[in-house]
Amino acid sequence: MAEDNREVTVEPAGMFAPLRLGIFGRIWTASLFSNFGTLIQGVGAAWAMTELTGRVDMVALVPSASFAPMMLLSLPAGAIADSYDRRKVALVALTISLVGALTLSIITLMGFLTPALLLLFCFIVGTGMALLSPAWQASVGEQVPPRVLPQAIALNSISFNIARSFGPAIGGVLVAIFGVLSAFIFNALAYLPMMTVMYLWRRTPEKSRLPPEGLGRAVISGARYAIHSPPIRTVALRTLLVGTLGSATQALMPLIAHDLLKGDATLFGVLLGCTGVGAVAGAMSIAWLRRRMTDERTLTLCLLIVGICFACIGISREVVLTGLLLVISGAGWMVVMAMCNISIQVSSPRWVTGRALAVFSTSICAGVTIGGWAWGKIAAAYGIEAAMIACGSSLIVSIIFGFVLRMPEMEEQHDHGLALSEPDVNLDITGRSGPVTLTVSYRIPPDKARAFYTAMLEMEAIRHRTGAYGWSLARDIGDPELWIERYQTPTWHDYLRQRERLTAADMAAWDRARALHKGPEPIKFNRLLERPYGSVRWSEDVPDRGIIVPLPQTQGS
Repeated sequence: MAEDNREVTVEPAGMFAPLRLGIFGRIWTASLFSNFGTLIQGVGAAWAMTELTGRVDMVALVPSASFAPMMLLSLPAGAIADSYDRRKVALVALTISLVGALTLSIITLMGFLTPALLLLFCFIVGTGMALLSPAWQASVGEQVPPRVLPQAIALNSISFNIARSFGPAIGGVLVAIFGVLSAFIFNALAYLPMMTVMYLWRRTPEKSRLPPEGLGRAVISGARYAIHSPPIRTVALRTLLVGTLGSATQALMPLIAHDLLKGDATLFGVLLGCTGVGAVAGAMSIAWLRRRMTDERTLTLCLLIVGICFACIGISREVVLTGLLLVISGAGWMVVMAMCNISIQVSSPRWVTGRALAVFSTSICAGVTIGGWAWGKIAAAYGIEAAMIACGSSLIVSIIFGFVLRMPEMEEQHDHGLALSEPDVNLDITGRSGPVTLTVSYRIPPDKARAFYTAMLEMEAIRHRTGAYGWSLARDIGDPELWIERYQTPTWHDYLRQRERLTAADMAAWDRARALHKGPEPIKFNRLLERPYGSVRWSEDVPDRGIIVPLPQTQGS
Protein backbone atom coordinates (compact mmCIF):
# COMPACT_ATOMS: atom_id res chain seq x y z
CA MET A 1 0.00 0.00 0.00
CA ALA A 2 1.32 3.44 -0.87
CA GLU A 3 2.62 5.50 2.00
CA ASP A 4 1.07 8.95 2.41
CA ASN A 5 1.73 11.30 5.31
CA ARG A 6 -0.05 14.35 3.96
CA GLU A 7 -3.24 13.83 5.94
CA VAL A 8 -1.61 13.09 9.29
CA THR A 9 -2.63 15.58 11.95
CA VAL A 10 0.31 17.50 13.33
CA GLU A 11 0.65 20.62 15.37
CA PRO A 12 1.15 23.46 12.87
CA ALA A 13 3.18 25.67 15.19
CA GLY A 14 5.67 22.98 16.20
CA MET A 15 9.08 23.46 14.62
CA PHE A 16 9.83 19.72 14.82
CA ALA A 17 6.31 18.48 14.02
CA PRO A 18 7.25 17.23 10.49
CA LEU A 19 9.78 14.83 12.00
CA ARG A 20 6.87 12.87 13.49
CA LEU A 21 5.74 12.03 9.96
CA GLY A 22 7.30 8.68 9.07
CA ILE A 23 8.69 9.22 5.58
CA PHE A 24 9.85 12.79 6.17
CA GLY A 25 11.61 11.79 9.40
CA ARG A 26 13.43 8.92 7.70
CA ILE A 27 14.49 10.97 4.68
CA TRP A 28 15.56 13.83 6.95
CA THR A 29 17.75 11.53 9.06
CA ALA A 30 19.32 9.93 5.99
CA SER A 31 19.96 13.34 4.44
CA LEU A 32 21.77 14.34 7.62
CA PHE A 33 24.34 11.57 7.01
CA SER A 34 24.62 12.58 3.35
CA ASN A 35 25.21 16.20 4.35
CA PHE A 36 27.94 15.10 6.76
CA GLY A 37 29.65 13.28 3.91
CA THR A 38 29.41 16.27 1.57
CA LEU A 39 30.92 18.65 4.14
CA ILE A 40 33.68 16.24 5.11
CA GLN A 41 34.64 15.72 1.45
CA GLY A 42 34.68 19.52 1.03
CA VAL A 43 37.27 19.78 3.80
CA GLY A 44 39.35 17.03 2.25
CA ALA A 45 39.18 18.52 -1.25
CA ALA A 46 40.07 22.04 -0.11
CA TRP A 47 42.99 20.81 1.97
CA ALA A 48 44.18 18.51 -0.81
CA MET A 49 44.31 21.46 -3.19
CA THR A 50 46.16 23.52 -0.57
CA GLU A 51 48.80 20.79 -0.30
CA LEU A 52 48.97 20.14 -4.05
CA THR A 53 49.40 23.75 -5.17
CA GLY A 54 49.36 26.22 -2.27
CA ARG A 55 47.85 28.75 -4.70
CA VAL A 56 45.06 31.03 -3.51
CA ASP A 57 43.18 31.01 -6.81
CA MET A 58 43.29 27.20 -7.11
CA VAL A 59 41.99 26.68 -3.57
CA ALA A 60 39.13 29.08 -4.31
CA LEU A 61 38.24 26.97 -7.37
CA VAL A 62 37.38 23.90 -5.24
CA PRO A 63 33.97 25.19 -4.03
CA SER A 64 33.45 26.69 -7.48
CA ALA A 65 33.91 23.25 -9.08
CA SER A 66 31.43 21.74 -6.62
CA PHE A 67 28.81 24.44 -7.16
CA ALA A 68 29.24 24.94 -10.91
CA PRO A 69 26.96 21.96 -11.76
CA MET A 70 24.21 23.54 -9.67
CA MET A 71 24.57 26.69 -11.71
CA LEU A 72 24.67 24.89 -15.06
CA LEU A 73 22.25 22.02 -14.51
CA SER A 74 19.68 23.19 -11.99
CA LEU A 75 17.07 24.24 -14.55
CA PRO A 76 17.20 20.93 -16.49
CA ALA A 77 17.23 19.09 -13.14
CA GLY A 78 14.17 21.05 -12.02
CA ALA A 79 12.38 20.19 -15.27
CA ILE A 80 13.21 16.51 -14.76
CA ALA A 81 11.94 16.68 -11.17
CA ASP A 82 8.62 18.15 -12.33
CA SER A 83 8.19 15.74 -15.24
CA TYR A 84 9.26 12.36 -13.80
CA ASP A 85 9.06 10.35 -10.60
CA ARG A 86 11.06 12.37 -8.08
CA ARG A 87 12.02 9.27 -6.10
CA LYS A 88 13.63 7.64 -9.16
CA VAL A 89 15.33 10.91 -10.11
CA ALA A 90 16.83 11.10 -6.61
CA LEU A 91 18.15 7.54 -6.86
CA VAL A 92 19.86 8.24 -10.18
CA ALA A 93 21.37 11.45 -8.80
CA LEU A 94 22.71 9.73 -5.68
CA THR A 95 24.25 7.00 -7.85
CA ILE A 96 26.14 9.61 -9.90
CA SER A 97 27.56 11.21 -6.75
CA LEU A 98 28.45 7.82 -5.27
CA VAL A 99 30.37 6.80 -8.40
CA GLY A 100 32.20 10.14 -8.43
CA ALA A 101 33.16 9.87 -4.74
CA LEU A 102 34.33 6.26 -5.10
CA THR A 103 36.44 7.04 -8.16
CA LEU A 104 38.02 10.03 -6.42
CA SER A 105 38.88 7.75 -3.48
CA ILE A 106 40.49 5.15 -5.76
CA ILE A 107 42.56 7.75 -7.64
CA THR A 108 43.77 9.23 -4.36
CA LEU A 109 44.61 5.78 -2.97
CA MET A 110 46.69 4.99 -6.07
CA GLY A 111 48.57 8.28 -5.80
CA PHE A 112 47.32 9.69 -9.11
CA LEU A 113 45.51 12.73 -7.70
CA THR A 114 46.27 16.01 -9.50
CA PRO A 115 44.63 19.45 -9.22
CA ALA A 116 42.80 18.89 -12.50
CA LEU A 117 41.45 15.48 -11.45
CA LEU A 118 40.42 16.83 -8.05
CA LEU A 119 38.38 19.60 -9.69
CA LEU A 120 36.91 17.15 -12.21
CA PHE A 121 35.59 14.72 -9.60
CA CYS A 122 34.34 17.53 -7.39
CA PHE A 123 32.37 18.58 -10.47
CA ILE A 124 31.02 15.03 -10.99
CA VAL A 125 29.91 14.70 -7.36
CA GLY A 126 28.36 18.15 -7.64
CA THR A 127 26.52 17.03 -10.79
CA GLY A 128 24.73 14.33 -8.81
CA MET A 129 23.84 16.86 -6.12
CA ALA A 130 22.56 19.28 -8.75
CA LEU A 131 20.20 16.61 -10.11
CA LEU A 132 19.14 15.58 -6.59
CA SER A 133 18.41 18.98 -5.10
CA PRO A 134 15.21 20.00 -6.98
CA ALA A 135 13.72 16.49 -6.80
CA TRP A 136 14.45 16.18 -3.07
CA GLN A 137 13.25 19.65 -2.14
CA ALA A 138 10.15 19.54 -4.34
CA SER A 139 9.15 16.18 -2.85
CA VAL A 140 8.87 17.73 0.62
CA GLY A 141 5.38 18.91 -0.31
CA GLU A 142 4.46 15.24 -0.92
CA GLN A 143 5.77 14.15 2.47
CA VAL A 144 4.09 16.71 4.75
CA PRO A 145 0.74 18.58 4.80
CA PRO A 146 0.79 22.21 3.59
CA ARG A 147 0.36 23.67 7.08
CA VAL A 148 3.79 22.43 8.18
CA LEU A 149 5.61 22.91 4.87
CA PRO A 150 7.58 26.00 6.09
CA GLN A 151 8.76 24.03 9.14
CA ALA A 152 9.80 21.11 6.92
CA ILE A 153 11.77 23.43 4.62
CA ALA A 154 13.48 25.00 7.63
CA LEU A 155 14.29 21.55 9.04
CA ASN A 156 16.03 20.61 5.80
CA SER A 157 18.17 23.71 6.19
CA ILE A 158 18.84 22.76 9.80
CA SER A 159 19.89 19.27 8.64
CA PHE A 160 22.55 20.74 6.37
CA ASN A 161 23.75 23.14 9.02
CA ILE A 162 23.92 20.54 11.78
CA ALA A 163 26.27 18.73 9.44
CA ARG A 164 28.10 21.98 8.78
CA SER A 165 28.47 22.52 12.54
CA PHE A 166 30.28 19.27 13.18
CA GLY A 167 31.11 17.78 9.78
CA PRO A 168 33.99 20.14 8.95
CA ALA A 169 35.51 19.66 12.41
CA ILE A 170 35.25 15.88 12.00
CA GLY A 171 36.65 16.24 8.49
CA GLY A 172 39.53 18.32 9.77
CA VAL A 173 40.40 15.67 12.36
CA LEU A 174 40.12 12.87 9.79
CA VAL A 175 42.33 14.72 7.32
CA ALA A 176 44.87 15.63 10.00
CA ILE A 177 45.14 12.02 11.26
CA PHE A 178 44.37 9.80 8.25
CA GLY A 179 44.83 12.11 5.26
CA VAL A 180 42.46 13.39 2.61
CA LEU A 181 41.61 9.85 1.42
CA SER A 182 39.57 9.22 4.57
CA ALA A 183 37.34 12.22 3.80
CA PHE A 184 36.61 10.96 0.28
CA ILE A 185 35.78 7.43 1.49
CA PHE A 186 33.51 8.76 4.24
CA ASN A 187 31.54 10.75 1.69
CA ALA A 188 31.03 7.71 -0.54
CA LEU A 189 29.67 5.66 2.37
CA ALA A 190 27.42 8.49 3.54
CA TYR A 191 25.29 8.26 0.37
CA LEU A 192 24.13 4.73 1.19
CA PRO A 193 21.50 5.55 3.88
CA MET A 194 19.84 8.13 1.62
CA MET A 195 19.79 5.69 -1.30
CA THR A 196 18.22 3.01 0.92
CA VAL A 197 15.46 5.27 2.25
CA MET A 198 14.62 6.59 -1.20
CA TYR A 199 14.50 3.05 -2.59
CA LEU A 200 12.08 1.94 0.14
CA TRP A 201 9.82 5.02 -0.14
CA ARG A 202 6.49 3.96 -1.62
CA ARG A 203 5.71 7.29 -3.19
CA THR A 204 2.19 7.92 -4.49
CA PRO A 205 2.70 9.05 -8.11
CA GLU A 206 0.97 12.23 -9.24
CA LYS A 207 -1.33 11.14 -12.04
CA SER A 208 -1.70 13.23 -15.17
CA ARG A 209 -3.73 12.43 -18.26
CA LEU A 210 -1.19 14.35 -20.36
CA PRO A 211 2.29 13.05 -21.24
CA PRO A 212 5.24 14.85 -19.62
CA GLU A 213 6.72 17.83 -21.40
CA GLY A 214 9.90 17.31 -23.36
CA LEU A 215 12.99 18.35 -21.44
CA GLY A 216 13.68 21.43 -23.59
CA ARG A 217 10.07 22.63 -23.43
CA ALA A 218 9.92 21.97 -19.68
CA VAL A 219 13.08 24.04 -19.07
CA ILE A 220 11.65 26.89 -21.12
CA SER A 221 8.34 26.68 -19.23
CA GLY A 222 10.14 26.91 -15.90
CA ALA A 223 12.26 29.85 -17.02
CA ARG A 224 9.22 31.69 -18.38
CA TYR A 225 7.33 31.09 -15.15
CA ALA A 226 10.18 32.63 -13.14
CA ILE A 227 10.51 35.59 -15.52
CA HIS A 228 6.78 36.38 -15.42
CA SER A 229 6.33 35.74 -11.69
CA PRO A 230 7.41 38.93 -9.84
CA PRO A 231 7.99 37.26 -6.43
CA ILE A 232 10.22 34.50 -7.83
CA ARG A 233 12.05 36.86 -10.17
CA THR A 234 12.77 39.26 -7.33
CA VAL A 235 13.98 36.57 -4.90
CA ALA A 236 16.18 34.95 -7.57
CA LEU A 237 17.88 38.24 -8.47
CA ARG A 238 18.38 39.14 -4.82
CA THR A 239 19.86 35.69 -4.13
CA LEU A 240 22.25 35.99 -7.08
CA LEU A 241 23.45 39.39 -5.87
CA VAL A 242 23.94 38.36 -2.25
CA GLY A 243 25.54 35.03 -3.21
CA THR A 244 28.09 36.75 -5.48
CA LEU A 245 29.02 39.46 -2.99
CA GLY A 246 29.09 37.23 0.08
CA SER A 247 30.97 34.15 -1.14
CA ALA A 248 34.48 35.23 -0.12
CA THR A 249 34.42 33.50 3.28
CA GLN A 250 33.39 30.15 1.81
CA ALA A 251 35.99 30.37 -0.96
CA LEU A 252 38.84 31.63 1.23
CA MET A 253 38.20 29.71 4.47
CA PRO A 254 41.17 27.31 4.01
CA LEU A 255 43.45 30.31 3.57
CA ILE A 256 41.94 32.16 6.52
CA ALA A 257 42.85 29.13 8.65
CA HIS A 258 46.24 28.53 7.04
CA ASP A 259 47.57 32.04 6.37
CA LEU A 260 45.76 34.47 8.69
CA LEU A 261 45.47 32.20 11.75
CA LYS A 262 48.50 29.95 11.05
CA GLY A 263 46.49 26.76 11.62
CA ASP A 264 46.14 23.33 10.07
CA ALA A 265 43.31 21.20 8.66
CA THR A 266 41.84 20.73 12.14
CA LEU A 267 41.47 24.48 12.60
CA PHE A 268 39.96 24.74 9.12
CA GLY A 269 37.31 22.21 10.11
CA VAL A 270 36.63 24.00 13.40
CA LEU A 271 36.12 27.32 11.62
CA LEU A 272 33.64 25.74 9.22
CA GLY A 273 31.93 24.17 12.22
CA CYS A 274 31.56 27.61 13.81
CA THR A 275 29.71 28.76 10.70
CA GLY A 276 27.46 25.72 10.93
CA VAL A 277 26.66 26.30 14.62
CA GLY A 278 25.62 29.83 13.78
CA ALA A 279 23.54 28.60 10.86
CA VAL A 280 21.58 26.20 13.08
CA ALA A 281 20.88 29.03 15.50
CA GLY A 282 19.80 31.22 12.59
CA ALA A 283 17.43 28.56 11.24
CA MET A 284 15.84 28.14 14.66
CA SER A 285 15.24 31.90 14.91
CA ILE A 286 13.48 32.37 11.56
CA ALA A 287 9.94 31.95 12.90
CA TRP A 288 10.69 34.31 15.80
CA LEU A 289 12.09 36.97 13.46
CA ARG A 290 9.21 36.74 10.98
CA ARG A 291 6.68 37.32 13.75
CA ARG A 292 8.38 40.57 14.69
CA MET A 293 9.70 42.06 11.45
CA THR A 294 8.91 42.14 7.75
CA ASP A 295 11.01 39.94 5.50
CA GLU A 296 12.77 42.95 3.99
CA ARG A 297 13.69 44.41 7.37
CA THR A 298 14.97 41.03 8.53
CA LEU A 299 17.06 40.71 5.39
CA THR A 300 18.48 44.20 5.84
CA LEU A 301 19.46 43.52 9.45
CA CYS A 302 21.11 40.22 8.60
CA LEU A 303 23.10 41.65 5.68
CA LEU A 304 24.37 44.46 7.90
CA ILE A 305 25.48 42.01 10.60
CA VAL A 306 27.08 39.58 8.14
CA GLY A 307 28.90 42.41 6.33
CA ILE A 308 30.42 43.74 9.55
CA CYS A 309 31.47 40.24 10.63
CA PHE A 310 33.12 39.44 7.29
CA ALA A 311 35.15 42.66 7.36
CA CYS A 312 36.27 41.95 10.93
CA ILE A 313 37.28 38.38 10.00
CA GLY A 314 39.75 39.87 7.52
CA ILE A 315 41.31 41.96 10.29
CA SER A 316 41.28 39.34 13.08
CA ARG A 317 44.33 37.23 13.89
CA GLU A 318 42.79 35.57 16.95
CA VAL A 319 41.22 32.14 16.61
CA VAL A 320 38.53 32.72 19.26
CA LEU A 321 37.47 36.08 17.81
CA THR A 322 37.34 34.70 14.26
CA GLY A 323 35.30 31.72 15.46
CA LEU A 324 32.81 34.00 17.24
CA LEU A 325 32.46 36.19 14.15
CA LEU A 326 31.82 33.09 12.04
CA VAL A 327 29.07 31.94 14.42
CA ILE A 328 27.32 35.31 14.16
CA SER A 329 27.76 35.63 10.39
CA GLY A 330 26.66 32.01 9.91
CA ALA A 331 23.39 32.77 11.71
CA GLY A 332 22.73 35.84 9.59
CA TRP A 333 23.63 34.10 6.32
CA MET A 334 21.35 31.17 7.18
CA VAL A 335 18.38 33.49 7.81
CA VAL A 336 18.91 35.23 4.45
CA MET A 337 19.16 32.01 2.43
CA ALA A 338 16.38 30.16 4.27
CA MET A 339 13.95 33.05 3.87
CA CYS A 340 14.63 33.14 0.13
CA ASN A 341 14.19 29.35 -0.11
CA ILE A 342 10.91 29.35 1.83
CA SER A 343 9.60 32.27 -0.22
CA ILE A 344 10.32 30.44 -3.49
CA GLN A 345 8.84 27.12 -2.40
CA VAL A 346 5.70 28.50 -0.77
CA SER A 347 4.99 30.88 -3.66
CA SER A 348 5.24 28.21 -6.40
CA PRO A 349 2.36 26.02 -7.62
CA ARG A 350 2.98 22.28 -7.58
CA TRP A 351 3.43 21.92 -11.34
CA VAL A 352 6.54 24.11 -11.34
CA THR A 353 7.93 23.69 -7.80
CA GLY A 354 11.02 21.76 -8.92
CA ARG A 355 11.86 24.32 -11.59
CA ALA A 356 11.24 27.27 -9.26
CA LEU A 357 13.60 25.73 -6.71
CA ALA A 358 16.06 25.12 -9.54
CA VAL A 359 15.96 28.85 -10.33
CA PHE A 360 16.80 29.55 -6.69
CA SER A 361 19.61 26.97 -6.71
CA THR A 362 20.96 28.36 -9.97
CA SER A 363 20.98 31.86 -8.50
CA ILE A 364 22.82 30.99 -5.31
CA CYS A 365 25.25 28.60 -6.99
CA ALA A 366 25.97 31.05 -9.79
CA GLY A 367 26.70 33.64 -7.13
CA VAL A 368 28.99 31.30 -5.18
CA THR A 369 30.76 30.09 -8.34
CA ILE A 370 31.32 33.53 -9.85
CA GLY A 371 32.00 35.15 -6.49
CA GLY A 372 34.41 32.42 -5.41
CA TRP A 373 36.46 32.89 -8.57
CA ALA A 374 36.38 36.68 -8.29
CA TRP A 375 37.26 36.83 -4.58
CA GLY A 376 40.08 34.34 -5.20
CA LYS A 377 41.53 36.66 -7.84
CA ILE A 378 41.14 39.69 -5.56
CA ALA A 379 42.81 37.83 -2.66
CA ALA A 380 45.67 36.76 -4.92
CA ALA A 381 46.22 40.33 -6.09
CA TYR A 382 45.59 42.33 -2.90
CA GLY A 383 45.69 39.83 -0.04
CA ILE A 384 43.12 37.85 1.97
CA GLU A 385 42.56 40.69 4.45
CA ALA A 386 41.68 43.18 1.70
CA ALA A 387 39.36 40.66 0.03
CA MET A 388 37.42 39.99 3.24
CA ILE A 389 37.07 43.69 4.04
CA ALA A 390 35.84 44.35 0.49
CA CYS A 391 33.40 41.44 0.75
CA GLY A 392 31.90 42.72 3.99
CA SER A 393 31.65 46.26 2.69
CA SER A 394 29.94 45.18 -0.53
CA LEU A 395 27.30 43.22 1.42
CA ILE A 396 26.49 46.32 3.47
CA VAL A 397 26.24 48.44 0.32
CA SER A 398 23.95 45.82 -1.27
CA ILE A 399 21.23 46.76 1.24
CA ILE A 400 20.28 49.66 -1.05
CA PHE A 401 19.04 47.13 -3.64
CA GLY A 402 16.15 46.50 -1.27
CA PHE A 403 14.54 49.63 -2.70
CA VAL A 404 14.23 48.04 -6.16
CA LEU A 405 14.30 44.31 -5.28
CA ARG A 406 12.16 44.33 -2.18
CA MET A 407 11.41 40.92 -0.65
CA PRO A 408 7.83 39.93 -1.57
CA GLU A 409 5.24 38.92 0.96
CA MET A 410 4.81 35.14 0.91
CA GLU A 411 1.53 33.95 -0.60
CA GLU A 412 0.91 30.22 -0.87
CA GLN A 413 -0.30 29.08 -4.31
CA HIS A 414 -3.22 26.62 -4.32
CA ASP A 415 -4.73 24.75 -7.25
CA HIS A 416 -8.00 26.29 -8.37
CA GLY A 417 -9.79 23.00 -7.67
CA LEU A 418 -12.07 23.32 -10.70
CA ALA A 419 -12.51 20.88 -13.53
CA LEU A 420 -12.31 22.89 -16.73
CA SER A 421 -14.92 22.66 -19.46
CA GLU A 422 -14.43 20.37 -22.42
CA PRO A 423 -13.18 22.25 -25.48
CA ASP A 424 -15.38 22.04 -28.56
CA VAL A 425 -13.15 19.94 -30.85
CA ASN A 426 -14.47 18.82 -34.24
CA LEU A 427 -11.20 18.45 -36.15
CA ASP A 428 -8.94 15.45 -36.46
CA ILE A 429 -6.10 16.72 -34.25
CA THR A 430 -3.47 15.13 -32.02
CA GLY A 431 -1.56 16.36 -28.99
CA ARG A 432 1.21 17.60 -31.30
CA SER A 433 -1.13 19.62 -33.53
CA GLY A 434 -0.49 23.34 -33.43
CA PRO A 435 0.14 26.10 -32.93
CA VAL A 436 -3.21 26.68 -31.22
CA THR A 437 -4.53 30.24 -30.92
CA LEU A 438 -7.19 31.18 -28.40
CA THR A 439 -9.35 34.31 -28.68
CA VAL A 440 -11.63 35.42 -25.86
CA SER A 441 -14.27 38.03 -26.67
CA TYR A 442 -15.55 40.29 -23.89
CA ARG A 443 -18.23 43.01 -24.02
CA ILE A 444 -17.25 45.81 -21.65
CA PRO A 445 -19.28 49.00 -20.94
CA PRO A 446 -17.27 52.17 -21.77
CA ASP A 447 -17.32 53.37 -18.17
CA LYS A 448 -15.59 50.13 -17.09
CA ALA A 449 -12.98 50.11 -19.86
CA ARG A 450 -10.13 51.39 -17.72
CA ALA A 451 -10.83 48.91 -14.91
CA PHE A 452 -11.02 46.06 -17.44
CA TYR A 453 -7.76 47.08 -19.11
CA THR A 454 -5.99 47.14 -15.72
CA ALA A 455 -7.37 43.71 -14.84
CA MET A 456 -6.25 42.27 -18.18
CA LEU A 457 -2.69 43.52 -17.71
CA GLU A 458 -2.55 41.18 -14.71
CA MET A 459 -3.85 38.39 -16.94
CA GLU A 460 -1.01 39.00 -19.40
CA ALA A 461 1.57 37.87 -16.84
CA ILE A 462 -0.63 34.95 -15.79
CA ARG A 463 -1.02 33.69 -19.37
CA HIS A 464 2.71 33.97 -20.03
CA ARG A 465 3.84 32.17 -16.88
CA THR A 466 1.41 29.29 -17.46
CA GLY A 467 2.71 28.63 -20.97
CA ALA A 468 1.04 31.04 -23.42
CA TYR A 469 2.89 33.07 -26.06
CA GLY A 470 2.14 36.23 -28.01
CA TRP A 471 -0.54 37.58 -25.69
CA SER A 472 -2.39 40.67 -26.89
CA LEU A 473 -5.51 42.63 -26.08
CA ALA A 474 -7.41 44.52 -28.80
CA ARG A 475 -10.47 46.80 -28.86
CA ASP A 476 -12.84 46.91 -31.82
CA ILE A 477 -12.76 50.33 -33.48
CA GLY A 478 -16.31 50.05 -34.83
CA ASP A 479 -17.74 48.50 -31.67
CA PRO A 480 -15.82 49.96 -28.70
CA GLU A 481 -17.54 47.64 -26.23
CA LEU A 482 -15.94 44.59 -27.89
CA TRP A 483 -12.54 43.57 -26.51
CA ILE A 484 -10.60 40.52 -27.76
CA GLU A 485 -7.87 38.75 -25.79
CA ARG A 486 -5.59 36.61 -27.93
CA TYR A 487 -2.71 34.24 -27.17
CA GLN A 488 -1.08 31.13 -28.57
CA THR A 489 0.41 27.82 -27.43
CA PRO A 490 2.82 25.70 -29.52
CA THR A 491 0.68 22.51 -29.52
CA TRP A 492 -2.70 21.20 -28.41
CA HIS A 493 -1.13 19.42 -25.43
CA ASP A 494 0.58 22.68 -24.45
CA TYR A 495 -2.81 24.37 -24.53
CA LEU A 496 -4.32 21.70 -22.25
CA ARG A 497 -1.39 22.08 -19.84
CA GLN A 498 -1.74 25.87 -19.88
CA ARG A 499 -5.38 25.67 -18.77
CA GLU A 500 -4.63 23.24 -15.94
CA ARG A 501 -1.80 25.35 -14.52
CA LEU A 502 -4.04 28.19 -13.37
CA THR A 503 -3.98 28.57 -9.59
CA ALA A 504 -6.77 29.77 -7.33
CA ALA A 505 -5.19 33.25 -7.32
CA ASP A 506 -5.01 33.21 -11.13
CA MET A 507 -8.69 32.28 -11.38
CA ALA A 508 -9.58 35.03 -8.91
CA ALA A 509 -7.73 37.56 -11.10
CA TRP A 510 -9.57 36.32 -14.16
CA ASP A 511 -12.90 36.47 -12.28
CA ARG A 512 -12.27 40.17 -11.62
CA ALA A 513 -11.89 40.76 -15.36
CA ARG A 514 -14.86 38.60 -16.33
CA ALA A 515 -17.11 40.32 -13.79
CA LEU A 516 -16.93 43.46 -15.97
CA HIS A 517 -18.42 41.65 -18.98
CA LYS A 518 -22.03 42.65 -19.81
CA GLY A 519 -24.71 41.63 -22.25
CA PRO A 520 -27.07 38.72 -22.85
CA GLU A 521 -24.35 36.67 -24.58
CA PRO A 522 -21.67 34.96 -22.46
CA ILE A 523 -17.95 35.46 -22.99
CA LYS A 524 -17.05 33.80 -26.28
CA PHE A 525 -14.07 31.46 -26.72
CA ASN A 526 -12.58 30.53 -30.10
CA ARG A 527 -9.82 27.94 -30.40
CA LEU A 528 -8.05 28.14 -33.74
CA LEU A 529 -5.59 25.70 -35.29
CA GLU A 530 -2.81 27.57 -37.07
CA ARG A 531 -1.43 25.95 -40.25
CA PRO A 532 -4.41 23.52 -40.39
CA TYR A 533 -3.24 21.60 -43.47
CA GLY A 534 -3.02 18.36 -41.46
CA SER A 535 -6.71 18.57 -40.58
CA VAL A 536 -7.98 18.94 -44.17
CA ARG A 537 -9.42 15.79 -45.79
CA TRP A 538 -7.70 14.87 -49.06
CA SER A 539 -10.38 12.62 -50.55
CA GLU A 540 -14.14 12.75 -50.92
CA ASP A 541 -14.17 9.21 -49.52
CA VAL A 542 -12.54 10.33 -46.26
CA PRO A 543 -14.96 12.16 -43.94
CA ASP A 544 -13.68 15.38 -42.37
CA ARG A 545 -14.42 14.47 -38.79
CA GLY A 546 -12.64 15.32 -35.58
CA ILE A 547 -11.50 13.57 -32.45
CA ILE A 548 -12.97 14.87 -29.21
CA VAL A 549 -10.40 15.10 -26.43
CA PRO A 550 -12.35 14.30 -23.21
CA LEU A 551 -12.09 16.73 -20.32
CA PRO A 552 -14.11 17.06 -17.07
CA GLN A 553 -17.03 19.46 -17.28
CA THR A 554 -17.24 22.96 -15.86
CA GLN A 555 -16.42 26.52 -16.92
CA GLY A 556 -13.04 27.76 -18.18
CA SER A 557 -11.00 28.67 -21.23
